[in-house]
Amino acid sequence: MLRKIRITLAAVFFIGLTLLFLDFTGTLHALLGWMSKVQFWPAVLAINVVVVVVLIALTLVFGRIYCSVICPLGVMQDLFGWLGKKAKKNRYTYSKEVAWLRYPLLVIFIVALLAGIGSVFQLLEPYSAFGRIATMLLQPLWMLGNNVLASLAEHYDSYAFYSVDVWMRSMPVFIVALVTLVVLVVLAWRNGRTYCNTICPVGTVLSFFARFSLLKIRIDTSKCKNCSLCAKNCKASCIDFKNHKVDYSRCVVCGDCIKSCHSGAVSLTPSPSRRGEGSKYSQGQTISDGQAQKVTTPHPSEGGAGGGASRRSFLLSTALVTTAVLAQEKKKVDGGLAEIVGKKAPERQTPLAPPGAQSLKHLAQHCTGCQLCVSECPNGVLRPALLTSNSSLLSGFMQPVMDFDRGFCRPECTRCSDVCPAGAIKPLDEVEKSSIQIGHAVVSADHCISALGEAECGNCARHCPAQAIEMVPTDPDDDLSPSVPAVNEEACIGCGACEYLCPVRPLSAIHVEGHEVHRYI
Repeated sequence: MLRKIRITLAAVFFIGLTLLFLDFTGTLHALLGWMSKVQFWPAVLAINVVVVVVLIALTLVFGRIYCSVICPLGVMQDLFGWLGKKAKKNRYTYSKEVAWLRYPLLVIFIVALLAGIGSVFQLLEPYSAFGRIATMLLQPLWMLGNNVLASLAEHYDSYAFYSVDVWMRSMPVFIVALVTLVVLVVLAWRNGRTYCNTICPVGTVLSFFARFSLLKIRIDTSKCKNCSLCAKNCKASCIDFKNHKVDYSRCVVCGDCIKSCHSGAVSLTPSPSRRGEGSKYSQGQTISDGQAQKVTTPHPSEGGAGGGASRRSFLLSTALVTTAVLAQEKKKVDGGLAEIVGKKAPERQTPLAPPGAQSLKHLAQHCTGCQLCVSECPNGVLRPALLTSNSSLLSGFMQPVMDFDRGFCRPECTRCSDVCPAGAIKPLDEVEKSSIQIGHAVVSADHCISALGEAECGNCARHCPAQAIEMVPTDPDDDLSPSVPAVNEEACIGCGACEYLCPVRPLSAIHVEGHEVHRYI
């Protein structure tokens, strides 16, 4: 029963978090947004004391139940491991803790976090790794499916669905997500929870508390027949059946060992209890030779069809994802006569951090690079850093930056600040959002068609929501001289409407430079 409850709760969290990342409409956040805020490391960065205390308390009572129920990457590993067990049963064996790798990685993680080296702790943080996989690999397929439904609905004069653009947000982050998925699949398929119990910093932190948990997996030595089924089904490889020991720092309390034990020797109990004379739950004790009975467990032969089908399904899914996100967009033409040249992002001296980030330093210290804000941005403004800015590979890689080739940051939109679970983007209301200056517009008169006298434009001035731009004559003494945009830097909020709507291609005649520290105006 406990195992069924664990599987049900794990499915709820995994499906809910996956849908949260796939949803591009923003409608599911009100229902499922809390799931991202109860993830361990985002809660630590957001200084969410209540969540952190609750998670530690759960660990002190049940052990590392967080890793097998709440963490989406942990549940994903269980899913791949379950597929591996379908191909070959009783595939796991006991192995000792890889302490020489596990604890140094935790130290590196913490040092990188304190030093603001974002790319290091973002690569190791499990929730962020899952977010990148969901956003970069799964969301494009979800959006393509939505577009198919939109086409079918349109055929029947229904507007229940609407088409959305499927585009590559960042090739490096896509590659990171794909490599992470492949590594997880291989490790979980072959060895279960290797990543979780060797690399993951959250698992290592919780392991310190799990050693003192009230409820633990224990082996009744009077009932154990040394069949080794518990060890062969332990995805954490933490059961030493020969010595009747369980490494509680790695046990994720999945319950698979309890299910696999045919003699009822394995159970989840609060303390060693005695069931009759000579009955003992081992704490490092062994059975005497007279008590031990060697049982040979038959291994039914397994055909390769199931494993082959699973591998083919994985390869097919990977191919579909790659095709979806790498497919080049069709050329857009104006009336079928002239090709419309796409916009090119300018080289900004200072990257643009989204409103609510407060500063580039605050964003670097708190952002886990989970891509939730990127997946939720309705205007295509947010995307992972590196390709679209001059941010450092170590400090800014995979963290969100803003570009305006597909839209601009609408003053009334607060979705990124609503969904951020780590406090990297602080919650804002519409009034606060419209009064935060994240940057200011800069005019390149050499490219402006109005300043060059080629045409009367003024697009930037007409569409500026802050009314921070006006057209002034290049010659103050001649009202008929060509006009050029003039920016009031004190009023500009850096929303990017001017840059997005500027008709000059490929580089806009006006662009936004970011501010390292945001301020209210």
